[in-house]
Amino acid sequence: MQHTPLYNAHLAAGARMVDFSGWDMPINYGSQIDEHHQVRQDAGMFDVSHMTVVDVRGPDARAYLQRLLANDVGRLTDAGKALYSCMLNEQGGVIDDLITYFLGEGNYRVVVNAATREKDLTWMQEQTAGFDVNVTEQPGLAMIAVQGPNAREKALAASGASAAADLKPFFASQVGDLFIARTGYTGEDGFEICLPSDQAENLWNKLLVLGVKPCGLGARDTLRLEAGMNLYGQDMDETVSPLEAGLSWTLAMKDEREFIGRGALEAQKQAGVKQRQVGLVLEDRGVLRAGQPVRTTEGEGVTTSGGFSPTLQRAIAFARVPVGEANEATVDIRGKLLKARIVKPPFVRQGKACDGVL
Repeated sequence: MQHTPLYNAHLAAGARMVDFSGWDMPINYGSQIDEHHQVRQDAGMFDVSHMTVVDVRGPDARAYLQRLLANDVGRLTDAGKALYSCMLNEQGGVIDDLITYFLGEGNYRVVVNAATREKDLTWMQEQTAGFDVNVTEQPGLAMIAVQGPNAREKALAASGASAAADLKPFFASQVGDLFIARTGYTGEDGFEICLPSDQAENLWNKLLVLGVKPCGLGARDTLRLEAGMNLYGQDMDETVSPLEAGLSWTLAMKDEREFIGRGALEAQKQAGVKQRQVGLVLEDRGVLRAGQPVRTTEGEGVTTSGGFSPTLQRAIAFARVPVGEANEATVDIRGKLLKARIVKPPFVRQGKACDGVL
């Protein structure tokens, strides 16, 4: 089992640890719901040091990434600008979803998921053929996500990185040893901070003093679900294209750029996309989980992610269902058909229900 540099800090805080893709990670520190509300109402922090940081450098770095990714890094012209994209296989399936940061000409940083690290690194290395580029993992970095309406103020105070005070959303900046990105996976404002592993516990403790509470994987999942953000391995994988996973907005296909998987996506669009991803709000009492059968007037589908929303006090889910105009569904929960409304994610924005969700 692998440990992040913050492992001892988690134990000291009373974390309940679980196996997450070979990493011993905190699921919660006592109350997942309290941690969820902490992020929605104030500021919470997550150890995301299990994520994989990869630097892509060289004269052909831009051309390489334009080939590798379905979104177009050519749009990144301002230093620090970030781009969310899927990395596809030749069949148009999603190998992983990731964020790429433009640091300067021939210099990019990519952050990929922990669960897909090995296959991602192998795939990325294989695609360097014909490009003058180096793909280098940075295992010496830890990462702390500080999220919530008061997150930036407290993170700046703890880190002393006042130079990042004016950082725009989806931009990053190197401030001393800290790589600070105004990004996150909760639907709240905040920072994701990469820093040398031996400095991580010191920053964590300074955040604790300022009232930033540790949050585990449980709250991270309910927060991202409310925010309408996909989870790799549940809402999409190598058998599901971005067109079916609610991620068509990440595809840059208006120009002639030849990225891996483009041909398969064009063929899928021409044949007609058969499935769409929707949000579900359960009308009856029950619990939504991944893998539950869903019935609509257009046909049958399945939930891909689901859970109880602490903000809405309702069960919510993502589901992949047949394309159509259906706005109601039933979900088969242990043989019982429960009513649900079909809505467009996100479910929650800035701590409140989005229009049409309730």
